[in-house]
Amino acid sequence: MLRKTLPKDVTLVGLRQDRMLNEAFATGDPLKLMRLFGVTAQTAMRYVTAAHPEHTAKFPR
Repeated sequence: MLRKTLPKDVTLVGLRQDRMLNEAFATGDPLKLMRLFGVTAQTAMRYVTAAHPEHTAKFPR
């Protein structure tokens, strides 16, 4: 099992989140995140926004 080979402080959820954030940093492409990880558009945009806040538009309210 994969869990037995991971260090104690690393979880599978944490590992997946790390991979998604790494991909968001590398590409900045929400469609790629959606296809690779099977996440929703909202989740993909959250990761891209976290990775590249300078590319995210802030609309006035």
